[in-house]
Parts: sequence; C-alpha cells; structure tokens
Amino acid sequence: MSAQTVAAPAATPASPTARGPRRRVSPTVVLGVILTAQLMVVLDATIVNVALPRMQTALDFTPTGLSWVLSAYTLAFGGLLLFGARAGDLFGRRRVFLTGMALFAAASFAGGFATTATWLVASRAAQGVGAALAAPAVLALLMSTFPEARERTRALGLFTGVSIGGAAIGLIAGGLLVQWFSWRWVMFVNVPIGLAVIAAALLVVPETPRSTGRIDVAGALSSTLGMTALVYAFVRAAEAGWSDTETIASFVAAAALLVLFVLVERRAAHPIVPLELFANRTRAGSYAGRLLLVAGIMGTFFFTTLFLQDVLHYSPLQTGLGFLPLTAALFLASQLSARRFVEQFGPRRVMVVGTLLSTTALALLSRMSETSSYWSILVPLVLLGLGNGTAFVPLTGASLHEVEPQHAGAASGLVNVTQQVGGSLGLALLVTVFGTASRHAAAAPSHGRSVVEQSQHVFVAGASTALTVASGLLLLTVVVVSQLHRTPRAARAEVAPAV
Repeated sequence: MSAQTVAAPAATPASPTARGPRRRVSPTVVLGVILTAQLMVVLDATIVNVALPRMQTALDFTPTGLSWVLSAYTLAFGGLLLFGARAGDLFGRRRVFLTGMALFAAASFAGGFATTATWLVASRAAQGVGAALAAPAVLALLMSTFPEARERTRALGLFTGVSIGGAAIGLIAGGLLVQWFSWRWVMFVNVPIGLAVIAAALLVVPETPRSTGRIDVAGALSSTLGMTALVYAFVRAAEAGWSDTETIASFVAAAALLVLFVLVERRAAHPIVPLELFANRTRAGSYAGRLLLVAGIMGTFFFTTLFLQDVLHYSPLQTGLGFLPLTAALFLASQLSARRFVEQFGPRRVMVVGTLLSTTALALLSRMSETSSYWSILVPLVLLGLGNGTAFVPLTGASLHEVEPQHAGAASGLVNVTQQVGGSLGLALLVTVFGTASRHAAAAPSHGRSVVEQSQHVFVAGASTALTVASGLLLLTVVVVSQLHRTPRAARAEVAPAV
C-alpha cells in the first residue's frame, strides 16, 4: 500500500464546492468504511488461494497456468500502486477510492461467471487495477480522518490488525464458500461488500483537497508491462521450454520495457519511482530483501494448498483451517518484533534471525513426500509465520531509512510494490522449476504405482524441488539483510577517534 498517503494532509472542512457528506459524520463511522475496504482488498488474495484446485478442474488450467490466478492480481496491484496513489493526490482520494472499489466489484462479478481460464485471469487483473486505485486512498483517508496522534495510533492499530487478520478470515471464508457453494463465490462475495462500501463512502467519506501536477503514465505502464512480460516468460518456459521462440521473445520484451522504464524515470519531471531512493544502501537493500523474501514464501501457499487438497484430500475448509497456525504465529511474532525485539536487539539482528527461521521452514517443507501428513508440515508452517512476522517489521523500517521528506510517499509505496511484484516473480520462477522437475519425474519409471499415486508422486517431486529453490532465495535474503544498517568502512574511518 502506498504510503505516499502517510504524509497526507489532515482533513479540512469541506468547501461549498467539495463533494461529500454535508453534515458532520462520526470518525468512527468513516473508520468502519475504511477498515471494511481494507479487509476486502487483503482478503481477496487468500480467499482465492483455497479455491485454486477447484478453479483448475473447472476451467482446465495447467498446473503452471494456474499461477496466473494469483500473479495477474498481484502484478496489476503492485505495478499500478504508485500510479493509484498519485491519482488520488491529483483527482481527490475519495473519487479515486470509489472508482477503484467499483472496478474491483465489477471485475469480481465478471470473474464469477468465467467459463475459460483466460476470462478468469483477465478478471483477476482488473481486480488488481481496482485494488491499486483503492488501496492507497484507504490509508490516506484514515490519516486525514484522524489528525490527532493518539487517535491516529489507535486507528492504525486497528488497520494493522485487519490487514493481518484478513488473511486468516480469507482462508476460512474461502474454505466455507468453496465447500458449501462453489469456487465462483470467492469472486461473487466481493460484489455485495463492494457495493455496501461504495454506498457508505458516498454518504460519510469527505473528499480531500487536490494537488497539481502530472501522472507518470509512461513509467507506470512500462514497469507493469515489463514485469508482466517477465512473469509470462518464466511461466511459458515451464510449459514450452527455455528454447521456445515465445519464451525468448518474452524475455527480450521484458528487458526492453524495463530498460525503457529506467530511462523514463531518469527524465520524468514527476517520476513514479524516484531513482534517488536506491542511492541509500539500507533502503535499496531492504527493497531487495523484501522482494526475495516474498518471492521465496509465495510458492509455499501455492504448493501447500495443492498438496493439502490433491495429496492429503483435505476439503477446502480443512485447508483454510490448516493455515491458521501460520497466521497466528505471524501475528504474534510481528507484535513482539515491533514492541520488544527491535528495540532490544536492533533491527539488523532481528531481520537476520527472522529470515533464518523462514529459510529453515522452507528447507523442512521441501522434504515433503506422498506419505507426509499434515503434522509433518505443521512445524514448518509455524516457523515460517514466526520468521516472517519477526523480519517484516524491521524490514519495513529499513525501507524508510533516512528518506527525504519529498520522497517519503514513494519510498513507503515501494514497500508494497516490491512485495506484490516479488510475489509474482517468485511464483513464476518457482512454477518454472516445478514444471521442469515434474516433467522429469513423469518421464521416470512409475515402479508399479497406480495412476493416482503416480500423479501425486509427480506433483510432490516438482513441489519439493520448487520449495528447495525457494529456501535458496530466502538464504540469499539472509545475506542481503545482514548488510543493512551497516556503516560503510570509509565512513567509520572518518569518525574514528584520532590516536
């Protein structure tokens, strides 16, 4: 979520020409609308995750193509997040928020009727665009509604709780909807919630003042299209091989678009991503660390969901409940990290310990087999929650290390951008590894296995290899975060006392 909105001005009385409520509305009511919208955006990722096996069967997704159900959303969301924040500044955050929520609800409605894989993926991408417009405005409206420090802190605490708890709610709600109704209801459920939020916002949420300037459309499009081409290239390689013409063309297009993005940002008067943000070693390292961390753990949810339902034959509801220990551990560790660990041990040590725990968790998960039970993956899931919760708090702080006031919004926005893009790229890479490993497993002798047993063996062989690579990504994250908040040797020499 873009924190360009964190520095948003406090709410001002509505002018006669401003649109919004004509009478004073309780801030608590506005907060309720804001939290409901945030819950809707956060919940959408996990609620869909539980439905993936049913979507695969209903719409004939390939195992690698199924990853697009997640990647289409995260790519559009992450790629256009800063664009959405800037649009809110220029056109009014209430207006952009309503536009985003309307698009999100409409895309959810369309996706619920999907009869082909392409239709569903396109709907997921449209949901991502809607979320990119709505999400930055959500936090901005919260900040302007609660200008007083004490009230703002309490509101942010509720906002954080909804953001973390939304993942658990999504897992359970997704399981219930899929098991009792159909996978289509994980899309349809957003429609009544979205319409209720829009109606309430029209009644109680005031418009914010507009600023002047321009939107870096070229930067937003070149970066989003470049990352999409890169993800497509990886997924295509998993299905058709690295020598496939379309695979090579996609990698070339991705490289060209990303180079164009850098050139655009160097010349833009109002760049969507100021390149000066990467000049600071700690900030740049924190973005790289978050991208690698999320890239590694994204495959955990994807492959573990399929393992629980396709190998252990869990129901969707049982699958959702199976992830609850991870969510609980994540919440507990994040609270301890924020309130005690960082202050007591320092951010770098906390990040290193957290990422080491997550690396260990994925290394243990990579040992799954066809005979593994839920209890054999429970400990890794808890470790993963503890590690991520411990690491994310100081990693977020490092992203704002010594940031200049004029770049505070973009720096904070990049936190969520790298998280969303890292998830898309990581899942694409791990799906590519999965595809290659599973093809090799399928080509090997079956040793008398039944068709079902052979199918499970092929899946587990691919998933195990992918999770091994994921643990390698997290080990690389450990190396990156161990270098954050370090004083360069030259600077230490300058401040060293004379002998």
